[in-house]
Amino acid sequence: MNSRVHPTDQDKGNGVELSTEEARAGATPHMTRYILGWGLALVLLAFIVLLATHMI
Repeated sequence: MNSRVHPTDQDKGNGVELSTEEARAGATPHMTRYILGWGLALVLLAFIVLLATHMI
C-alpha cells in the first residue's frame, strides 16, 4: 500500500492519504454500463413480446 503523509497534516496525526483504488479496496472494471444496457434491452424486449402476445 502506497499511503503517504500529507506534510500539512503531520502534526494532527491523521494525515494518511489513500488513492481512490486503495480507499475503495478494489478496482472497478467499468462493466456496469454494459450490464445495465443489456438488462434494459432485455426488459424492453420482454415487454414487447408480452404486448404482442396479448394483442393477438
